Amino acid sequence: MFEQPPCPDGHGEECPERACVECGTAVMVGSPLTAPGADGVPAAPLLAALASGAPTGRAATVRAVA
Repeated sequence: MFEQPPCPDGHGEECPERACVECGTAVMVGSPLTAPGADGVPAAPLLAALASGAPTGRAATVRAVA
């Protein structure tokens, strides 16, 4: 069984993160990010920010849920 931990990114109920109530393993749910299309237009705003090197407001490290 999984639960939704508090979202530090401000997604609220739309947050894609879930954590196992038994072991704390984190998983992502929802649509995966996709690569830019053939026309070079990014498929998601996060991809555009990553490609430009602009800060995204997210931590650069992976955080473990315990």
